[in-house]
Amino acid sequence: MGNSSGSLWLGAFAGFVVIVAVGWVLPIIGHFIGGLVAGLIAKGAGKGALAGFLAGILGGLIIAVLVTVGLVALGGLLGGLLGGFIGFLLGLLVAVAAVLLGIFGAIIAAIGGLIGGALSR
Repeated sequence: MGNSSGSLWLGAFAGFVVIVAVGWVLPIIGHFIGGLVAGLIAKGAGKGALAGFLAGILGGLIIAVLVTVGLVALGGLLGGLLGGFIGFLLGLLVAVAAVLLGIFGAIIAAIGGLIGGALSR
């Protein structure tokens, strides 16, 4: 691969870093900007979309794990006060919501990657 072909994995990693850094402050826009950065580095619309999606999945996983751990701890506290089964249900609900938000973030990052990759040509 030459320099003009871009780097899928470098783009995905750079996009991931942007998503983690900006995603806390601007959740949807942070994923889009991270995908845009990934697409600009990866070059090409298809490759950019894939790099953005990978960055979004990685960023979504990190954010989802951190949010889930915090909310499950809160759910465990409430569950301990209200009963074990309710705590389990709260934890399960939080985990499902975190996964869905991660997938949504990956789709937004893929859109950003598609645009960034198209602009890089």
